[in-house]
Amino acid sequence: MTAARSLLLFGLAAFAEIGGAWLIWQGWRENRGLWWIAVGVVALGAYGFVATLQPDANFGRSLAAYGGIFVAGSLAWGIVVDTFRPDRWDIIGAAICLIGVAVIMYAPRAGH
Repeated sequence: MTAARSLLLFGLAAFAEIGGAWLIWQGWRENRGLWWIAVGVVALGAYGFVATLQPDANFGRSLAAYGGIFVAGSLAWGIVVDTFRPDRWDIIGAAICLIGVAVIMYAPRAGH
């Protein structure tokens, strides 16, 4: 159950961080206004809190693993929201990152 909880939290964190950054991008770069930026800032703050809920007590490990989730999630966000089409190198790179997440977060460790 811990791995399932961890993966759910990674998904929520990715949605909040990537969504927040996208909202700020839209507000600033696409001239949609300060409300978009403000909502983006709130979403980024929510990401910070969601990250603290990871079952692993090590900040560095959780954040390092989240980096891989961020890479893959950013490409997925681009596909769904911005009609971005990743090439094979994007997909291979994201897969490598997700393998890294699995190793960092879920490999058996002595004493656990």
